[in-house]
Order: sequence, then C-alpha cells, then structure tokens
Amino acid sequence: MSRDQEHELTVVSNMLPQIEEHLHKITEQHKTVSNLKTPGSQVKKRGFDGQEYVELSYMRLIADEYFPGWSFEVISCGKKDDDEFEVHGKLSWYDCGVKRRGDMVASHPFQRSTKNPDQFVGGGNTRKAAVTNCHKKAFNTYMNIADDVYRNQVVDLTPEEKVLIKEKMLEAKFSESEIQRIELNVRKGVKTQTDLPELLEWIEKGPKK
Repeated sequence: MSRDQEHELTVVSNMLPQIEEHLHKITEQHKTVSNLKTPGSQVKKRGFDGQEYVELSYMRLIADEYFPGWSFEVISCGKKDDDEFEVHGKLSWYDCGVKRRGDMVASHPFQRSTKNPDQFVGGGNTRKAAVTNCHKKAFNTYMNIADDVYRNQVVDLTPEEKVLIKEKMLEAKFSESEIQRIELNVRKGVKTQTDLPELLEWIEKGPKK
C-alpha cells in the first residue's frame, strides 16, 4: 500500500465519527417527515376503488420545507403497452447537505372513448397524469412524504409503548374490561404509533363516570 493510500485511509478513519453523526441526522430527518400527519383536508379518495392519495401540490410544499433545492425531471416517456403511458423520472434533492438522486417509473392508463372502446381520448391528460404519478411516487419513496397516507410507516406499537399504555390505564383506574379492549385493539393493529398521542390524552382524562 502506498503512502498516499495509507493517508487516505487514515483521513477516512478519523472522519468516521463525523460521517456517522451526519448519517444519523439524515435518518432523523426522514423519520420526522415520515411521522408527519397529513391534514385531513389534503387526503383525497379515488372514486373507483376508494384508495387514498394526496395532491402533488401538498407534497411539493413539504419537499420545499424539508428538502429545499430539490428538482424533478422527466428522463423518458412513452406507451408502456396498448393501455398505459409510462414515465421515467429522476428526483434530485439534498439530504442535510448531501446531494442525492433517485429514479422512478410510473404509469397511467389511457382513457377509452365511451362511444368507441377501441379509441383512446384525452392523450394529453393521460401523459400529464403519468408524470404526476411518477413525481408523487418519487416524493414518497425517497423523501417519505405522506407515508401515513400511502401506508409506508412501521406503526406497530413497541413493547415499551404497550406497557406504558397499560400502566397509564391502571393509574387512571380504568376497568379490567376496558384495558383488555384497548389491548385487543393494539394487537389487531387498530391502535398504532400514529394514534399514541391521542390515546394517551384520552387515558389521561380517565374513565367516563
């Protein structure tokens, strides 16, 4: 090993604590964004399947706040098959000062004419929708925006949180049946980490008299 290589290894080794600290900051930043509760006014439902989604404008707002300097570009696009238009996009952003890039692919189905099912209509709207889908998918995948809406959170309560809930309920003198009801909801996943603050507030008020 040359002296230059030894010097480079020494520099990297000396910088490991700073590197680990910076990586920790990035992780915490993404946790913060992931744990944001999307306002109910921003959550929409698709008419044909009831799936929840958020508008691109909301996701851009969060990206501007937590990842300023981001950009999105379309790399390529075209017909995926006879039924869908596909877009390949690239999201660029800064993670606590670290420049990062991520590719994403998404599509949107062509709209068929009601009079002639073999004829496609609204091609421009289909392309626009495909670009929007790709943009939103990249925001969620790489920045964790609207994780609560797109079900990308690890929301199960930890063993410590479960113990805390029971202790608080015992302190507030809830009945055994009520404690068992809440514990059952926790096991079923009805009550998760996103519900924890409201649940603890409810427990603090005590049982109804």
